[in-house]
Amino acid sequence: MGSSASLPGFEAPAVGFEQPFEMLQACHERVQRSLGLLERLMAHIEAQGHDGASRSAAADVLRYFDIAAPLHHEDEEKHVFPALWDSTDEDLLAAIATLQRDHERMAALWQRLREVLLQWRDAAQPPAIDAAARALAREFMACYDAHIATEEQRVYPAARLRYDAAGLARIGAEMQARRRGG
Repeated sequence: MGSSASLPGFEAPAVGFEQPFEMLQACHERVQRSLGLLERLMAHIEAQGHDGASRSAAADVLRYFDIAAPLHHEDEEKHVFPALWDSTDEDLLAAIATLQRDHERMAALWQRLREVLLQWRDAAQPPAIDAAARALAREFMACYDAHIATEEQRVYPAARLRYDAAGLARIGAEMQARRRGG
């Protein structure tokens, strides 16, 4: 088990901020790869215990969900959901409300799962995977899976229609600036 940097296909898709909705979907691909790494990490620990590879994988999962995932959620909260608030489609508005609750739920789940991963990365004698940690990781992964499906199938296509070329350029620039700390 190597770090995510050595896994085939872990490189970022060649999409830039000038295509913000494609960038959001590329982020979903990275979320899925990070969740896959979490799944492989748990299988590795169960089969072989903790070692350098498990510590490295735990660090990679931590890095993604500590840094990139919150920025992605912020992009959606600032640019995707507000574009649709004036919609008359009650099902779409309900989907957005669910997605916003998902962001809160995923953040809370992440704080708990993060503590487990920090132990797996840093503890001199990291704990084995118990039923509670396994259930927590599965709940986190399932929440993301449902969330991504709703965004890509329902919400992103509707929001994209609300932006012209200038609007897309503006939100892409804002997304990029947030990642540069601006």
